[in-house]
Amino acid sequence: MAEETVPKWEGKSTAELKTTTPEQIWPFLAEFCNIDKFFPSVDTCYRKEGTPGQPGLVRYCESSTSWAIEKLLTIDPINHSLSYEIVENNMGFKGYLATLNVLAVEGDGCKIEWSFISDPIEGMKLEDFVSYLDNTLLFMAKKLEDAVRAQI
Repeated sequence: MAEETVPKWEGKSTAELKTTTPEQIWPFLAEFCNIDKFFPSVDTCYRKEGTPGQPGLVRYCESSTSWAIEKLLTIDPINHSLSYEIVENNMGFKGYLATLNVLAVEGDGCKIEWSFISDPIEGMKLEDFVSYLDNTLLFMAKKLEDAVRAQI
């Protein structure tokens, strides 16, 4: 009897930033090892290995109860896009690959898209995970706008 394959999860979250452009937001996301400044539950994040701004850069992220090691796979400063994978973690992620895109919108502002493909996470429903990402990205968008305003 053939082994049943479980379909991958796929999803996308978006957040619109009304007052900032892709060029203003991109440097914060491109830094990659500073996610603790913008992600609500990450307390610390640092470069583990690799060259900043280059594929192969590996970051370690930790909260009070969880940790992850993530590897930058692609980075495109012209199109404001990067992709990464979770290499190791204690949260149940397997085969997780994500892409962040910062897109221009008509008028002022921009939109961040966070898309992912992953093996199902044990003990969680896809819609609950997407809801978590939606809320996380909204939080991050506000923090990113605040960071840009602090520079002006």
